[in-house]
Amino acid sequence: MDSDLIPGLPADLGLDCLIRVPHDDFSSVASVCRSWKREIQLPEYWRRRKASGLTRRVVVMSQARVDPTRDLSARKFAAVPSYRLTLCEPETGLWGELPPIPGCPDGLPMYCQLVGAGLSLVVMGGYDPDTWRASPAVHVYDFVGAAWRRGADMPGGERLFFACASDRAGTVFVAGGHDGEKCALRSALAYDVARDAWRAAPDMAVERDEAKGAWRGGAFHVVGGYPTSAQGRFEASAEAFDAAAWRWGPVQEGFLETGACPRDCVDGGDGRMVTCRGAEVVAGEGAAWRAVAELPRHVRSTAYVAAWPGKVVVVGSERFGEPYNVCVFDRKRCKWERVEASEEFKGHVQSGCCIEL
Repeated sequence: MDSDLIPGLPADLGLDCLIRVPHDDFSSVASVCRSWKREIQLPEYWRRRKASGLTRRVVVMSQARVDPTRDLSARKFAAVPSYRLTLCEPETGLWGELPPIPGCPDGLPMYCQLVGAGLSLVVMGGYDPDTWRASPAVHVYDFVGAAWRRGADMPGGERLFFACASDRAGTVFVAGGHDGEKCALRSALAYDVARDAWRAAPDMAVERDEAKGAWRGGAFHVVGGYPTSAQGRFEASAEAFDAAAWRWGPVQEGFLETGACPRDCVDGGDGRMVTCRGAEVVAGEGAAWRAVAELPRHVRSTAYVAAWPGKVVVVGSERFGEPYNVCVFDRKRCKWERVEASEEFKGHVQSGCCIEL
């Protein structure tokens, strides 16, 4: 660690100042000098920042662009909305928008997947808005440099509606989905963000289209989904990929209720999974799912769920076509709070991810 991070201050005090930089000022701080940029990228910086309680969870969403000057009823029926990346910091109520991806003038690919990997946001897959075919494109946003770069294309042919998750360090895992012929897939991949390199992983035991991916307990979990022969009839099972051993574990039968869509299933951060079921938030797995809280009416048509110890974030609307809202459940106080937003941040949400910065 440099001894002159801030002239006149000991190295530890200089670092204590830097770890207090808000995440939206990272790029400004990194541009001051090379030593500051290098420091922000070191593991020790993030260890100290997290240990001091200074990190913040940020929810990044693929959200439809809204014209606040148009009548709400007219906005409900926009033919092909343009999607952009918005940020919500639930703990402070701050909202923002990321710079558009270079080369994507019509907005984000439809149904693209968002994954947080360390200090990067990875945007992959979806429908190419020009050809309406599955896109293999990968785009990576660096929060320190506030810049986009094009990543290596996803290999293995067309893949849509796949499960994905990150080990929160620098690797993104992808599994399942379907190909260009709507055939469900068993294949899996791993993407090293820093090296910009893909690696094939062993196949899953079964085909899983529209499964949900989650990183939990050192493994990549793929929950639910359905095979080609059972279009839309979701399986209740799950599989977990041990990244260290580089192999899949046995299929976990009865992980979900039979027929349950796994879209909202996430790691709760306390050893249990969390999802929305009907008008409730529930936690557990297998036969042990238990109600945690009743959903506020503003988010009962759920689009995205995030969770970490003590908190559950739900993004949704009251019903189809209504404005989207963000509500946070404090599990210790058993209390919901609504994150207020201006009209421009109330558009339809297709996908999201949570990043700790």
